[in-house]
Order: sequence, then structure tokens, then C-alpha cells
Amino acid sequence: MRRHTLSTAVTLCFAASLAAAASAPSEARPASPPASQTARQQARVPVLVDCLFHPEVRPTDFILACGDGNSRLAALHWSKWGAGSAKAEGVNIVNDCKPYCAAGRFHSYPVVVRLDRAQPWKKHPHLRHYSRMTLEYPAGRPDTFAPTVTYPLWN
Repeated sequence: MRRHTLSTAVTLCFAASLAAAASAPSEARPASPPASQTARQQARVPVLVDCLFHPEVRPTDFILACGDGNSRLAALHWSKWGAGSAKAEGVNIVNDCKPYCAAGRFHSYPVVVRLDRAQPWKKHPHLRHYSRMTLEYPAGRPDTFAPTVTYPLWN
């Protein structure tokens, strides 16, 4: 029982730290460009839509398993972010769920992330979003994953 409580506490602390980081102001953020310039940039450059339906450009972290947080991308370094596709290298942190997810352990795997199939976002038709993500594992990978995995992304 103590192990389950500890796993739950760690998961809750992780979720709280993500929420705090997402809402905290950053000294490193550049001043906002004029609204007209921002609108033009948003119309040209596709976004990546996160679990809370927020549009992101070049995020450093991205949750893949929105329901339980058992798979996420971290330390993303984007070498390309364009109208047709995007590419990053980073780490996929995945819970092995052994013997079950609450008692499982998280493992990190190097990953190459590719985004493509930009299309209008149903929630905000003036924005385009990437609608497909491909993960390539150049080294190790989770037991049940293929060397290349492709996911459709939500609208």
C-alpha cells in the first residue's frame, strides 16, 4: 500500500510542477510582437496542439498520453519548424506499467520527432496545426513499440 501511495504522490507532484511551469511567467520570453504580426505568423506557421488544446510552437516538452501521463516527450530540440513539417530530437519518457501503471517505472528513450500534415485546426480555423506525429527510436525503445511509430494528432 505504501508503494502505491508513494507512486500516487510522485505523479501528483509531477502534474502540479507541470501546471506551475506552464502558468509561471518567464523572464526569458521576448516581448510580444504587434497583434497583426502575430496573426500573420500564426497563419503561416503550423502549431502543435497540446492536451489542453493550447497551440504551441517548438515546445520543449509534450505529453503524449493525455489521460494518464504515462508517455511524454522531453528535452525537445527543434532543428526544423516549417509550413510543411517539423523535426526535433529529444527523449520519450515512458512508464513500463509493470506490474501495473501506478506501480510502474519510467524509462527514457532517445527519439526523433517528426510532425507533418498541417491542416486548419477545427477549434481555430485561422490556425494550421500538425495532424500527424512520427517517433523514430534510434537506440532502445519500449518493449511493445516498433522502431518507428506514427500517431494521428487531435483536431
